[in-house]
Amino acid sequence: MSSTAINPGQPTMPKAIERYFNVALYLLVLTGFGTLASTGGLDLPAVVLVGLALLLRGYQLVTQHEWKIPDRWTTYLTVLYVFLYCGDYFLVSGSFLAATVHLVLFGMLVRLFSLQRTRDHYTLAILSFLMVLAAAVLTVDSVFLFSFAGFLLVAVITFVLMEMRHSLAEEHARAQEPRIASPYGRMAYVLLATAPLLVLLIMAGSFLIFFLLPRVSSRYLSAYTSTNDLSTGFTDRVQLGRIGQIQQSSAVVMHIEIQNDLQGAYDLKWRGVALNRFDGKMWSNAFDQKAVRPGLDGSYRLAPAVDEAASRTVSRRAIHYRVLMEPLGTNVFFLAERPTMLSGNYRQLSTDAGGAVYNLDTEHPVNRYEAESEPIEPDEDELRLAPNTVPGGMDEYLRLPPLDIRISKLAEEITASAPSNYEKAAAVERYLRTSFGYTLELPRHIPEDPLAYFLFERKKGHCEYFASSMAVMLRSLGIPARMVTGFRTGEFNDLTGQYVVRASNAHSWVEAYFPGNGWVSFDPTPAASLPTRSGWSRMQLYADAAASFWREWIINYDAAHQRSLGSDAASNSRHLLDEIRRWVERQHQALLRSARSAQQRITRSPVQWMGGAFAATTVLIFLINLGAILRALRARTLRAHPDRAPRESAALWYQQMLRRMARLGWRKSPSQTPRDFVAAIQEPGLQQGVAAFTRAYESARFGQSVEDAQALPELLEEIRAAKR
Repeated sequence: MSSTAINPGQPTMPKAIERYFNVALYLLVLTGFGTLASTGGLDLPAVVLVGLALLLRGYQLVTQHEWKIPDRWTTYLTVLYVFLYCGDYFLVSGSFLAATVHLVLFGMLVRLFSLQRTRDHYTLAILSFLMVLAAAVLTVDSVFLFSFAGFLLVAVITFVLMEMRHSLAEEHARAQEPRIASPYGRMAYVLLATAPLLVLLIMAGSFLIFFLLPRVSSRYLSAYTSTNDLSTGFTDRVQLGRIGQIQQSSAVVMHIEIQNDLQGAYDLKWRGVALNRFDGKMWSNAFDQKAVRPGLDGSYRLAPAVDEAASRTVSRRAIHYRVLMEPLGTNVFFLAERPTMLSGNYRQLSTDAGGAVYNLDTEHPVNRYEAESEPIEPDEDELRLAPNTVPGGMDEYLRLPPLDIRISKLAEEITASAPSNYEKAAAVERYLRTSFGYTLELPRHIPEDPLAYFLFERKKGHCEYFASSMAVMLRSLGIPARMVTGFRTGEFNDLTGQYVVRASNAHSWVEAYFPGNGWVSFDPTPAASLPTRSGWSRMQLYADAAASFWREWIINYDAAHQRSLGSDAASNSRHLLDEIRRWVERQHQALLRSARSAQQRITRSPVQWMGGAFAATTVLIFLINLGAILRALRARTLRAHPDRAPRESAALWYQQMLRRMARLGWRKSPSQTPRDFVAAIQEPGLQQGVAAFTRAYESARFGQSVEDAQALPELLEEIRAAKR
C-alpha cells in the first residue's frame, strides 16, 4: 500500500464546501433578518418567533442533525397561510404592510427548513437581500452601515461557495474525488483571506459610484412605524394631567453648527411653536399661518412678529447657523430667537403671529437648513420702566378658562411688592424656581384641575407644568403671556463643531409682553432639572462625529452636496498645484543661486576646484562600479579557493572555459547542454580536453566534489595548451 493512502472516512473538499455553504447561507438569512429587525419596523411577536426559528436552524447546523419539511407539507403550509394572511390583515395587524411582511417571513422559514433544490438556495439569498433593502428605506441610522457591511461580507462568502458548489456538481465523471488534508481549515483560510478584500473593493467602488451619482433618500415606509410612545420629544401642543411616566430618550434629534463657534460658547433655546390658547388642561396654537415668498437667491426673509425691541436692546449680534434634523414627523423649523433669514431646499414656507416657521413643501421634509438670527438681551432697567398698560390686540394672550380661585390669589401674593409688570413676572419666575421640585413622574390619577394640583398639592412636576403655571398667573395679573415649546442647547462636540440636541433636551418656557420691548423670555423650570454637561467620553464623541457624517454625506447627499464636493475638490486641486508650482520655483531659484555661488568660487581658485572635481569624479566612478568590483573580487577568491564553495567555483571556471572556447570559434548556444556542446566540437584533441573539463564541472557543480573543483584550473590549462 502506498504511504499516501487516505482514509476513506476522511472529509473531502466537496463535503467541506457543502458544509461551509449551508452555514454561510444561514448567516446570510440571519444578518438580513437582524438588519430588518434593528429598524424597529417589525412587531415583537414576529421578531421573537422568527428569532426562535433561526436559533433552531442554527442548532441543527451545529449538531449536523438535519430535519427537513417534506415537499407535500410545504404545499399544505403555503395554502394554510393564505387564510392566516387574511386573518392577520383584517383581525390582527390591520396593516397590509405588516401582514405582507409576516407572509414573507413565513415563506422564508418554510424554505429554510425545506432546502432540497438549487433554486431554494437562490430564493433564500434573494429574500435576505430584500430584507436588507427594506431596512434601508425604514431607517436613516448610521448603524445600518455596519449591518450592511456585515451582510455584504457574508454575501460574498455565500456566493463564492455557491459557485464552487455549482462547479463541482457539473463534474460528473471524475476518476477520484480530490482529497486534501484538513479541508475545513484550508477552506476557512481561503475564504477569510479573500472575502474581506473583495468586500473592501466592492465598498470602495460603491462609494465612488455613490458620490458621482447623487441620490435622494427618505424613509418611504416610516408612515407604518409605531409612534405611540410617550416621550419628552417635541410637540406642538401640551396636554397636562396624563397618566404614566415620561420616557426620557437620549436619541439625537438634531445637530446645530453655529458659524465661527469653535468652543461651544452659546447657550440658546431653539424655538419651535408659541402656544396661545389654554382650556385648563391643554395648550394649543390657534394662530393663522401666512405664506412667505422666497427671494431671488432662494432664501426666505423672516420679519419678527413684533419688532419693538429692535431699538431698545443693549446686545444684538447676528449669528449664522446650520441645522441637520433627524426625522421628527413635524413641519416646524427650530430657530434661535428673532430669526431673520432661512434657506434650504423648500419651495414654500409660512409663519404665524407667534413667530413659528412652517414647511409647506410636502415633497421635502424638514431635515437640513441654514438660518440667521439676532438674539437679544433686554435691558432690565428699561423693562422696569415699561408702562403697565396692555396695547390693543393682546386679548388672546390674556384669555383664561375657569380656574381654581387660589391660583390668582397666589399670583397676587407673590407679586404684592412688585411695582412693575416686569418685576411681577420676575417674581413669579423666581417663586416657581425656588419653591417647587422637578420630576418626570406624572400623577397616578387624573386631577380635576392639573394646575391647582401642581401648585397646591403635589408641588413638583416637569417643565410643562412650570411654564403653564407661570403663563396662567401672568395672565391673571393682566400681563400678556404665552407658552413656547422647543429645545434647549445640548452637548457641544468639539470634533465636529456641532451642538448635539437630544429628545431629552425638549423644553417649554414662557414669553411675556412688555410695551416698548416686545416679547421677553422667562424660564421658571428649576435650574437643578437642567441636564448638566458631564462631558462625553472620546468614543462617544467619535461615534457622534461618524453619525453626523453619515447623516450629512450619505442620507442627505444630493446635487447640492455633489456641487459642494466638486467645488472643494477643484479648489483643493488648484491649491495643491499652486503649492507644487511654488515649491518647484523655490527649488529652481535655490539651484540657480547655488550654481552662481559655485561659479564664483571656481573663478577665484580654479586649480583647487579642478582637483576636487577630479577626486569627486574618481569616487563617483568607484561607487558606480563598486558592485562589479566586489563581484570580481569574490569570483577571484572562489577561483583561487574552490574548496570553500565547489558549486560556485565550478560555475565560474565553466564560464571562463566558455569564454576561452568562444575565442577559439566554438560558441555554446543557450539551448545546448554541456554534453551537447562537447559533442558539437569537431577537433578531437580539443574535444577530449573539454569533455574532461565538463565531467569535472558536473561532478563539482552537482555533486559538491571538492577534488573535481580543484582540478578545473589544471584542466582549463590543458585546453589552452591543446590549441597552442
